[in-house]
Amino acid sequence: MRILGIDPGTATTGYGLIDSGPDGDHAVIFGVILTAANLPLERRLHAIHAQLADLMSQHRPEACAVEELFFGRNTRSAFSVAQARGVALLAAAQHGLSVEVYRPIQVKQAVASYGGATKQQVQHMVRTLLRLDSVPKPDDAADALAIALCHAHSYVAAGRLRAALGL
Repeated sequence: MRILGIDPGTATTGYGLIDSGPDGDHAVIFGVILTAANLPLERRLHAIHAQLADLMSQHRPEACAVEELFFGRNTRSAFSVAQARGVALLAAAQHGLSVEVYRPIQVKQAVASYGGATKQQVQHMVRTLLRLDSVPKPDDAADALAIALCHAHSYVAAGRLRAALGL
């Protein structure tokens, strides 16, 4: 299964595409979409949407996974991240993709086997699980790969549960 993980943000949106199958998980492509701070928000969102849509058209993922929005102290930042997340969801819907949303603790648990794992521990496990030579850079790309891996592991676990229940 080809899975696109997205770590949305208006300045930097991370993406990570993996192939997940019986022989393990493999990175296909990963990176970030950068938008200039001096652009109006609508232009930044358009750029994010256009580049994600192009990525989806070119690489044809079968599923999409996005991290759940975390509202910290900076609600202004959270609203702009929510808008970036919205255009990512729109691009996925336009390409007929199902989207799963995971909490940060679920991503850490799936990738590092510990919901309280540090960012560095998660990045190290992404490198190990995908058999990469180094930790993916920048951090947003590594986070997107972790989100894709979380979906891959959750999808396999759900399949096993369905099989065990005879569904």
